[in-house]
Amino acid sequence: MAVAEESHFGRAAARLGMAQPPLSQRIQRLERELEVRLFERTSRQVALTKAGTLLLPEARDLLARAGTLRAAARRIRDGESGLLRAALPPDIAGATVAALLTEFARRCPEAELELHELSTAEQLDRFGASELDVGLLHHPCDVTGLDLGPVLRRDLGVLLPRGAPAAEHAEVPLAALSGHDLVLFPRSGAPALYDDLLTTCARGGYTPPAVRHGRGASFVRGLVLSAAAVAFAPRDARDDDTHPDLVWRPLVGAPLAWRHSVAWPRGHGDTAAQAFADAAEHALRTTADARPDTPTRPTHLRPAAEYWL
Repeated sequence: MAVAEESHFGRAAARLGMAQPPLSQRIQRLERELEVRLFERTSRQVALTKAGTLLLPEARDLLARAGTLRAAARRIRDGESGLLRAALPPDIAGATVAALLTEFARRCPEAELELHELSTAEQLDRFGASELDVGLLHHPCDVTGLDLGPVLRRDLGVLLPRGAPAAEHAEVPLAALSGHDLVLFPRSGAPALYDDLLTTCARGGYTPPAVRHGRGASFVRGLVLSAAAVAFAPRDARDDDTHPDLVWRPLVGAPLAWRHSVAWPRGHGDTAAQAFADAAEHALRTTADARPDTPTRPTHLRPAAEYWL
C-alpha cells in the first residue's frame, strides 16, 4: 500500500521507517507468493500493474481487518471485552440486580457478563479454582488472595408475624425477639457471618430456641408465618417480602448489618472487573440503602486485605 501510494520506493521506505533494500525484497517476496507482478519499476518511479491495481482494495481491506483484530485484542487484554464471570449472593433484591446489570452494560458495553447466584463460601471456592472473575462477598470472610472494593453496609431489620408482640414496636430491641425461632441462611454459605450474627444476637439478649435454615425469600416467608419465627432482612427487602401477615421493623441501634464488598483475584482487577465493582456499588447505594461502612476496630493493626478476617 505504501509503495502504491507513494509511487516511489525511497519515499515508501521512509514512510514505513525502514531502509529501501529490505522493502524492495519484501515486494519481490510478495510477488513470488502471489504469483503476479504488482509493480512496473523504472529508474524514476514505480507504477502499479493491472494485477496490482485489482489487488490494492483487497490489501486495504486486509489491513483494516488486521487493525480491528489488534484493537479487539487490546480490549480483551485490558478487560474491556470478553467474558466476565461474576457472582452475587442470594439475598440481593431484584431491583438491585436489575440496576447493577443496567449500570454495568452502560460502563462496559463490549463485555459479556455471565452472572451467577452464589453464597460467599461458593464464591470463595470458585475464586480458588480460578472459575470466577469477580463477586460480591459478605463480610466477615477469608479474603486471602483477593483484592477488595469499598465495604458497604446495609442495616438489617427484622421480618416477623404481624400478630407478634414485638411488631408493636416502631424499632425492635433484639431482646424483644426472645421466644421466636430464627430463620437464617445455612451456615455453610458464610460460616463467619453466621457465627457473628448469632453472637451479636446473644449479646443483645436474644438467643433463639431454634435456628431454621432457608435461602429463598418465599421459603423464608413461609417459615416465618408457619413457625411464628423471625428473620433478619435489610430495608430494601421489604418490597420482596410484602405479605399481609408479615411486617418489617428496624432494630434498635442497628446492631446487625450485611457488609458487602466486590472482590476479585489479587492483581486481576481489569477494566471489566472494575466496571462491575463500580456498578455494584452504584446499585447498592441507589436501590438498597447501602452506605460506606465505618470500621469500629483499628485498621492499622492489620493489612487492609485482612481486616475482615
